[in-house]
Amino acid sequence: MRVFVTGATGFIGSAIVKELIGAGHQVLGLTRSDEGANALIAAGAEVHRGTLEDLDSLRSGAAECDGVIHTAFIHDFSKFQQNCETDRQVIGAIGDILAGSNRPLVVTSGTGLGSYANGEIAVEGNVATSKTTHHPRVASEEAAATIAAKGVNVSIMRLPPSVHDKGDHGFVPILIGIARQKGISAYIGDGANRWPAVHRLDAALLYRLILENGVAGTYHAVGDAGIPTRQIAEMIGKHLNIRAVSISPEEAAAHFGWFAGFFGSDIPASAKLTFERLGWRPTHPGLMEDLDQGHYFES
Repeated sequence: MRVFVTGATGFIGSAIVKELIGAGHQVLGLTRSDEGANALIAAGAEVHRGTLEDLDSLRSGAAECDGVIHTAFIHDFSKFQQNCETDRQVIGAIGDILAGSNRPLVVTSGTGLGSYANGEIAVEGNVATSKTTHHPRVASEEAAATIAAKGVNVSIMRLPPSVHDKGDHGFVPILIGIARQKGISAYIGDGANRWPAVHRLDAALLYRLILENGVAGTYHAVGDAGIPTRQIAEMIGKHLNIRAVSISPEEAAAHFGWFAGFFGSDIPASAKLTFERLGWRPTHPGLMEDLDQGHYFES
């Protein structure tokens, strides 16, 4: 297949590009920069210039290919809701091109949308709408439902809050940065609230399997179903040689800032149906093993 990949030079997208090419597919990668173009060429992919704000560039990229994997997202959490609405428009634009063709589209969301309450295990069968959740990322899943109704073969790939590997610049590095700044590695309350996680290379394989399978559905990329945040904080403390300390929910906002709500959530997730549908199994290190290798603490 010839596959259009958005976010092709990002942390997850670059692994997907390598996975697809390694399996014999051709890749057309979206990029907005010369640096990104050079990285795509070096990886053996073709270059498609454009941005998420340029919907025509997305439509033309999708029109040239047999399938689309959409991973790009504007990671500015000060404008999170606005960026989620941008994603709604992006998915709609790509859907305009793919409608009625049976060409697969895989869009990206989060495992948190598979749960209807804090502490409930997220499952693939739970449908997310603005009636079931106030999470802004529901825009992506509502957009997927809208284009599915127009005849698009669309699947939803839900990622956990930690997609980890060397080069990660997501939530775990944010925690490490806060711990360095504050001199303690904090968790909230008893730290029993859980985070799911997956290794980047396991997630990349799953994207490929969903694309190749061609059967629309919702899938969970979950390696670790739910790691207590206290364990994460203790591992960070171990490698930074600082104490892991409990702080109260009332202290969390002052300590973690905007990140307090994310780290205080109890959001375990299951990938049971994903395992059954695709035979996918994570084979790379889990989050705690990955953290213990030390590369997260080298800078």
